Amino acid sequence: MKNIIVGTAGHIDHGKTALVRALTGIDTDRLEEEKRRGISIDLGFAHMDLAPDVRVGFVDVPGHERFVKNMLAGVGGIDLVLLVIAADESIKPQTREHFDICRLLGISKGAVVLTKADLVEADLVDLVKLEAEEFVAGSFLEGAPTVAVSSTTGAGLDELRAHLLALARGIPVKDTSRHFRLPVDRAFSIHGFGTVVTGTLISGAVSREQEVDLHPAGRRLRVRGVQVHGDTAERAVAGQRTALNLAGIEPSDIGRGMTLSAPGLFRPVDRIDCRLDLLASAKPLKHRAPIHFHTGTAEVEAEVRLFDAAQPVRPGATSYVRFVLKEPLLMLPGDRFIIRMFSPVVTIGGGAVVDIDPPRKGGPERLRALDGASIAETAALLVRESPHGLSLGELIARTGMLASELEPLATIRQPQTWFFDPVWAEAKRTEIRRTLADFHRTNPLAPGMPKEALRAAVLVDAPAFVLDALIPRDVVAEAEAVRLASHKVVLKEDEERATGAMEAVFREAGLAVPSLGEALSKSGLEPARARTLLQMLLRQGRLVKISEDLVFHRDALDGLRDRLASHRGEKMTVVQFKDLAGISRKYAIPLLEYLDRTRLTRREGDARLVL
Repeated sequence: MKNIIVGTAGHIDHGKTALVRALTGIDTDRLEEEKRRGISIDLGFAHMDLAPDVRVGFVDVPGHERFVKNMLAGVGGIDLVLLVIAADESIKPQTREHFDICRLLGISKGAVVLTKADLVEADLVDLVKLEAEEFVAGSFLEGAPTVAVSSTTGAGLDELRAHLLALARGIPVKDTSRHFRLPVDRAFSIHGFGTVVTGTLISGAVSREQEVDLHPAGRRLRVRGVQVHGDTAERAVAGQRTALNLAGIEPSDIGRGMTLSAPGLFRPVDRIDCRLDLLASAKPLKHRAPIHFHTGTAEVEAEVRLFDAAQPVRPGATSYVRFVLKEPLLMLPGDRFIIRMFSPVVTIGGGAVVDIDPPRKGGPERLRALDGASIAETAALLVRESPHGLSLGELIARTGMLASELEPLATIRQPQTWFFDPVWAEAKRTEIRRTLADFHRTNPLAPGMPKEALRAAVLVDAPAFVLDALIPRDVVAEAEAVRLASHKVVLKEDEERATGAMEAVFREAGLAVPSLGEALSKSGLEPARARTLLQMLLRQGRLVKISEDLVFHRDALDGLRDRLASHRGEKMTVVQFKDLAGISRKYAIPLLEYLDRTRLTRREGDARLVL
């Protein structure tokens, strides 16, 4: 079944609530004060089936100027609007403001409804109809159905229902595969159930027992139950009026303006760049002007930041601006918003969010490139601005796009999906080559630069796998060292002699090796160069270090292994091992521990079993 949300708009006492009641049989005035005063103060909700395959949810908004902020909390998720004009009063101030809000929010379909047609002569109805058609000329309602009705007698209601059905059939079915988001418009407690929140599900779907995130509170909650238009359901989808029974939270901890979303994807923000349409009726909007910012069901105070502080936004103009919010909100690019002045509190403009995490020194040209960009263009721009690429999760959080839309654009997919800018990546590869060349010049005897040192030099704070993905073809990564493929360790004549002398010291010593200091001193080189040569012999496997102070020649250890082979399966004490190897206890214990580590022996009590 297609689900459509219809909102009312219009001046106070023009019959919006009566119209919804006449269409659906549901009285949306739920508050005692509303019934006593005969006006809508807060949002009201109703629903009806226009056809077996089309269900309409109505959001009835208050018309009084004092309650426009309540109206804004309900109008954000609607698909089409009924602009209600009383035939006995015609167009009034809140008719104009509500209509401006609908245009600024990008609502594209609707109808004009002339209510109270039974209270005036037919000629006056015709006159108000002409005034209404002139009022909406040039807007999304130009040419839209205009229907005169009476909520008292029922006249015109069937015609209105027919127009609503035709409009509803022309609205595309919402994509339920998008990320789940539900702006909360009410939170209360029901005895026996606990905390319940309601809202218009603007994106995606939500199911019973699903986990959701509450923003900006930063809490993870569980959905205990789901209702759609008052009926229990397993799942709610975009376009439906939805009630969720939430576990783990009190009603006092959640309220209008908060948003529920898919878990682990998004974060609230307090600085956004937007495309702003300033109404022609507004005053010039200056840098650092305070405003009321409305989006979804939320209202927060904010400050306008203009990219050119000396040039106010002119009335009727479209401009890119930055808003700094006093409280963080969950928003995504493309979300619509309304701004209102502080005094007098009137609507002055609105538009769409372009970037939710802008750089400090962004500007109009950057926003012009982002505004309306394709998925690939958006991802490329954001990745290009990042210091070392972006993860899939970061791109989803910045854009609200789906993983399936972004993954084909990824540079690497293991160990996680990551995005590079090709120009940046090639520049980094050049930097890697240059850094390695410098390292080889200053460390000619080192086989390569430690990988962590290279990462710290060219990709500070980047994940380790980013360096792995950027290693050029002419660079070799061996264990934890990285070198240019052309690099070879070439010893000088004195180093060749020293290396041979050092190796000979250990080979001739057998298992009774000298201390490291003594062996290094026999190289004939200064200590630093001698230690470098020793490390080279260790890397080549010609020498083996078995403890902090003991190094043996590989031939000596191989000979010991051969002698042990004839005792396989036997147990051997330390004394027996000393006799077999012909060494003192000074060498026997470290060697036995080495043999245990390499699984040539296994300790059993005070003896060793030869494996």
